[in-house]
Amino acid sequence: MERCEWVGDDKLYQVYHDTEWGVPEWDSRALWEKLVLDGFQAGLSWITILRKRENFRQAFNEFDPRIIATWEERDVLRLLDNPGIVRHRGKIESAIGNARGWLEIESERGFDKYLWDYVGGRPIQNKWKSMSEIPTETDISRAISRDLKKRGFKFCGPTIVYAFMQAVGMVNDHIVTCHRHKPVADMAMTFSDAKRRKNL
Repeated sequence: MERCEWVGDDKLYQVYHDTEWGVPEWDSRALWEKLVLDGFQAGLSWITILRKRENFRQAFNEFDPRIIATWEERDVLRLLDNPGIVRHRGKIESAIGNARGWLEIESERGFDKYLWDYVGGRPIQNKWKSMSEIPTETDISRAISRDLKKRGFKFCGPTIVYAFMQAVGMVNDHIVTCHRHKPVADMAMTFSDAKRRKNL
């Protein structure tokens, strides 16, 4: 069974790659959770965040942005005292600020629609033959990053945003020889068609 080259032999990574990475995500809250976790990844490896993900979910109230948007300094201090997560004040404070930004976008048009409109509501289907072909950022990720920053989001540079887009299926960046490339492509068509019908 061939996988994307970045997966390696780590079983947790393999399960993540085989079941989550690249699968289109349409839920506003889940999209925000993944963007926050990608922000916590800055300067670290994704496997580090993946190993701590359940701890993050417990510490961040299952990543409910409506709750997190109300947090204050005492909550920052509580999280800084939690050894199960990445204890970085700037990243914790940005998660709170980003929750407030999510509330604004969600009330305006829906965070899911806001993001998916950047790709026309349908995942971009790439056909990379090797990891060396895959970009670390694109014009779209730069545009999303710029707008998020204007709205007060932090830890959302274009490279972080592109990694996020890959993870939530806005782009299919499984290499063509990976056993997940075609299933994810087929899934993307099904999900995007269902989403489009829902919005009619």
